[in-house]
Amino acid sequence: MRVALGIAYRGTAYRGWQSQPGGQTVQDRLEAALAAFADRPIRTVSAGRTDAGVHALNQVAHFDTQAERAEEAWVRGTNRYLPDDIAVQWCRFTSDAFHSRGSALGRRYAYVLLESRVRPALEAGHVGWTFRKLDGEAMRAASQSLLGRHDFSAFRSAECQSPTPVKTLRSLVIVRRGDYWRFDFDADAFLHHMIRNLMGCLIAVGSGLRDAAWLAAVLEGKDRALAAATFAPDGLYFLGPYYDAGHAIPERTPAMSWLP
Repeated sequence: MRVALGIAYRGTAYRGWQSQPGGQTVQDRLEAALAAFADRPIRTVSAGRTDAGVHALNQVAHFDTQAERAEEAWVRGTNRYLPDDIAVQWCRFTSDAFHSRGSALGRRYAYVLLESRVRPALEAGHVGWTFRKLDGEAMRAASQSLLGRHDFSAFRSAECQSPTPVKTLRSLVIVRRGDYWRFDFDADAFLHHMIRNLMGCLIAVGSGLRDAAWLAAVLEGKDRALAAATFAPDGLYFLGPYYDAGHAIPERTPAMSWLP
């Protein structure tokens, strides 16, 4: 049986999603909880490998098992063995044709940023922060050059394992709510650190340190050294992948209503 799960987690305490020696990753904790509940080892495959400190509201993972449990039992039973900052949100039984990574038509991320003279306290670890005033129109104008299919080498980390730097950014929406900014990214796929590198550049434009023409030139230059420094992971949320409707995979979780 192939089982798909939706998982929400706060990434602050973890070294990212992907399993590593030492076990301090979300995948390691999830697989340990699944094994405890199913009474047998279980290996998972996820839709996206989030970095250390990055959060997720609807990470999708699948696994194959001979253990027979009801869908709701997989949710409640697995959560029993998970720490408070990781929780399975839903479960679906699916076919071998579904693959959490390979079947994804695209992925969505959001970055939440606090603009304030004073650093965050209660929301520390949950939002990015800038003390500079930002110009939303300047950032929106600059973002237009990023839309479409491009070589995003200038925004790719040295550790990126993607076979190609060419990705399609379908939309980038920037809105302000009070002192908080939200940046929504939708693409077929993302490179390692791509959004955090884009955020560093957008904030440079928004704060007046750079202009829209500079960002277009950075993209065209395909050189990581031309771009701004990688921005903090704190405010980055993996909203989840999306699939063909025939797979019946949920695209939302209750946690999404909490995000600013």
